[in-house]
Amino acid sequence: MISGTIFNIQKFCVNDGPGIRTTVFFKGCPLNCAWCHNPESKKAIPEVFYNASKCIKCGKCMAKCDEKAHDFEGGNHSYIREKCVVCGKCCDFCPTEALEVAGYETTVEDALKEVLKDKAFYENSGGGMTLSGGEPMMQFEFALSLMKRAKEEGLHTCMETCGFADSEKYREIAPYVDIFLFDYKITDREDHKKYTGVYNDKILENLFMLDGLGNNTVLRCPIIPTVNDTDEHLNAIAETANKLKNILEVNIEPYHPLGSGKSEMLGKDYILKDLTFPEDSTVKEWIAKVQANTRVTVKKA
Repeated sequence: MISGTIFNIQKFCVNDGPGIRTTVFFKGCPLNCAWCHNPESKKAIPEVFYNASKCIKCGKCMAKCDEKAHDFEGGNHSYIREKCVVCGKCCDFCPTEALEVAGYETTVEDALKEVLKDKAFYENSGGGMTLSGGEPMMQFEFALSLMKRAKEEGLHTCMETCGFADSEKYREIAPYVDIFLFDYKITDREDHKKYTGVYNDKILENLFMLDGLGNNTVLRCPIIPTVNDTDEHLNAIAETANKLKNILEVNIEPYHPLGSGKSEMLGKDYILKDLTFPEDSTVKEWIAKVQANTRVTVKKA
């Protein structure tokens, strides 16, 4: 049985494709975006969230940990990640859920079983199943098998992807994906490398390759103040949309700092922590600037 590592199966999603959807969030991503709002998705293996504000210093985690990853010297709780093997024992016995495992292994059939519980909602709303992450293509066999099974069950399927994967794998999974929610993050090649960890050459190649195959695409565009909120980038979004024959719409995704708190709970740095939510008027300006240069529908995600 094919299995994979995910960190959530979220129901009643309305921003991950048409209609009411269930989104399966995969662990693991080849990019390291500075603004990532799901930092628990970056590593392909389970991790532990530690929310210090919830900790009541009861010591139950230390009593259950064989690896001595918890210390209460001086009355303060120190969680030592280097010693943690993510067995989950401490999380199971934490009375305030200050400790929580992010990520678990599941099979294709078990994941699909959960998705199918809401099939009636998909049929009535034109929804279905969406794969997201992280990056589903990082666990290709799991993603492919899940998509195949979903289509066998008559589900509409979407996949959110950063575009950074082997082109032949995209060709193989393409027949089972009704809509690709394709990320278009930064136009400038060097800035793309600076803020995501990779160049965008392969990403653009895959975007136009899928369009050439006839796959429907929604261009998903995170706009991050001080990073890519430039007229050059907004114009490039429109230009890219105009080159795609099978694009359905452009989604503008305004920056939000929700990844900052999650990063802290994972013991990770978040270099954009000083940024805040953009004003609604600013977001409307971004949308208007893109819409002015394309006939493709542009809207806030």
